[in-house]
Amino acid sequence: MNKNHDENTTVSFFKKEVQRFVKERNWTKYHTPKNLVQAINCEAGELSQLLLFKDFTKETILGEVDLATNISDEIADVFVYLISLINILDLDLTDIFQQKMKKNKVKYSKNEFSNGNYYKK
Repeated sequence: MNKNHDENTTVSFFKKEVQRFVKERNWTKYHTPKNLVQAINCEAGELSQLLLFKDFTKETILGEVDLATNISDEIADVFVYLISLINILDLDLTDIFQQKMKKNKVKYSKNEFSNGNYYKK
C-alpha cells in the first residue's frame, strides 16, 4: 500500500468519487440519512467483528495480510457510507470537523486529560 496518498488527496476527491459511484448505479434513492446511518452501523459492526474477543497488536494486524486486508476493506466501507451521508446532507467535512474539535478541546482540556487518563464526559 502506498502510504503517501493522504498527503495529496483532498476531501472533495472522496466526495466526488462517492457521488459519481452512487449516481452511476442509480442508488441515490436508497441514500437517505436513515439508510446511510444504518449502513455505517452495519459496516462498523463488520469491522468490530474482525476484532471481537481478540487483542491484536498493530504489528500482528499488519503482519497478517488477510486480516489487514479485511480490516482495511471494512474501514473503507464505513468511510464510503460516511462520505455519502456527508454528500446527501450537503455538509462541509472540514467545517464540521473543526467545529467539533473546538468543542472537544473544551470538553477534554489538556489540563484535565494530559495524564493519559480517558473517561467519557
